[in-house]
Amino acid sequence: MNVSMDRSLSDPNLNLGGDSNTTPPSFISQRYKRKRDNDIDEQLNTFKEEMKQMLQSMMISQANEINKITPTLKEIQLTNINIENSISFLTSQNEDFKRKIEQYEIQAKKDREYIALLEEKVEDMQRGSRKMNFEIKNVPKTSNETKESLVNMVINLSKAIEYNLEKTDITDIYRVRSNNKDGKNNTPIVVETSSTFIKNDIIKLSKAYNVKRKDKLCARHLGFTKNEDTPVYVSKQLTAKGSRLYFLARDLSKSKGYKFTWTSYGRVYVRKDENSHIIPIKSEAQVQHLMCAA
Repeated sequence: MNVSMDRSLSDPNLNLGGDSNTTPPSFISQRYKRKRDNDIDEQLNTFKEEMKQMLQSMMISQANEINKITPTLKEIQLTNINIENSISFLTSQNEDFKRKIEQYEIQAKKDREYIALLEEKVEDMQRGSRKMNFEIKNVPKTSNETKESLVNMVINLSKAIEYNLEKTDITDIYRVRSNNKDGKNNTPIVVETSSTFIKNDIIKLSKAYNVKRKDKLCARHLGFTKNEDTPVYVSKQLTAKGSRLYFLARDLSKSKGYKFTWTSYGRVYVRKDENSHIIPIKSEAQVQHLMCAA
C-alpha cells in the first residue's frame, strides 16, 4: 500500500509526439504584425483634410451670412445716424423753444403788470367821474318814466330827509339799462350832482334817516302811490369793479367777523375791529386770501 502512494500517477512513457530520437517539437506560435506608421499618418492626414474642408465650408457659409447681414447693418447704422441727427436737431429746437417760452413768460408778466396799471388808471378815471354821483336802488319802474319824473323823485327824497335840493343841483339823472338776462327792471337810478358836498350830504342824511326812524326810506318818500312800501336805498355810485369788491367785502365781514366795511372815494375798505389796521380791498384774489387766512 505504501509503495503505491510513493509512485507517480502519470505514465512515465508519455509519447509527446514524434520519435524520441528526433528533434523536439516546436512550440513557437505565429506572431501578428503591428500596423505600419504610414497607415496612421494616412488616417491623420485624411482627418486633417476633412477638418480643413469643414472649416472652409463653415467660413464660406459665415462669409455668405456676413455678406447678407452687412447691407442690413449699414442700413441700421445709417438709421442710427439719422436718429442721432434728428435728436440733436430736436434738442437744439427744444432749447430754442425753451428760450422763447422764457422770453414770452417774461413779456407776459410785463404785459400783465402793464395791464393792471392801465386798469387801475381806468378805475381811477371812472371813480373820478363818479365822485359827485349817488344811486337810488330798488326804485319801482313806471311805464311813463322820464328824466323829469326821475328828478321829481329825487326832490321828494330830499324833502323827506330834510335837505334843500334844487333842480339846478342835478346835472343829469338816468336809470341804468336793464340786462335782459337777469330779468330785473328795478335797476338803480344814477343822480349826478353839481358838487361832492351835495352828494355826501344826501347820502349822510339818508343813512341818518334810516337809523333814527322806524319807517325806513321807501318808494312812498319818492312820491309813489303804488308799491309805496318798496324799500329804497341811497348809496355812492361805485364802478363795476368797486361794486363787485364791495359785495365780496361784505361777504367777508359776515363770514370772518370783520366789524367794519365801507367805501370812501370809490374805494373799498375793511377792518377787523377798532384795534386792527385798515385793509384796502384792491382785488378779488385779495379777498380770497383773507377768507383763507382768517
